[in-house]
Amino acid sequence: MQGVSSNLSLKELYEIDEHLWLEETIKLLKANNLEELDVENLIEELENLERRDKARVASLLEQVIRHLLLLQYWPEESQYNSGHWKAEIRSFRNQLKPNLTTNLYQFLENELPSIYEDALGYVNEKTEGKLNNLPQSCTYTLEQLLDINYLPEII
Repeated sequence: MQGVSSNLSLKELYEIDEHLWLEETIKLLKANNLEELDVENLIEELENLERRDKARVASLLEQVIRHLLLLQYWPEESQYNSGHWKAEIRSFRNQLKPNLTTNLYQFLENELPSIYEDALGYVNEKTEGKLNNLPQSCTYTLEQLLDINYLPEII
C-alpha cells in the first residue's frame, strides 16, 4: 500500500480516516490488488451504501404519498395549499427518478404497504386526525406514484 505509511494497515486506517481508507481501497481495486483489501470493512461500507440508498428512495416515496393524500383528501386546506403540494410531489418524483435502479424499484414495490403506513401516520398527525376518509391501505400503484403527471381525483 504505497499511499499510506507502511506501519499502518488498511484496517487501522479505516479506524483513523475513513475517507483516506476509501481512496486507498479504490486504488487497490483499480490495480486489481485484491489481496491487500480490507474485505471486512469493505463489505460493511457496501452494506451501509445499500441501506442508505434504500432509505433515500423510501423517504422520497413516502413524501410523494403524504402530499398526494393531503391533496386528495383534505379539501379544506387544498384551496390554500394545492399548488405547494403539487410542486412538492413533482420535486420528490424528480429526486426519485435518477436514483431508481431495478433493484430499488423492486424494493419499493415490496415495501409500499409499510411506506404507505408511515405516510398515513404522518398525515393523521398533520391533520390532527380530522380526516376520517383516508384509505387504510395504499390505493396508488407504484407506477402512479412515480408518474410525473399523475394526480389523483380530489375527494
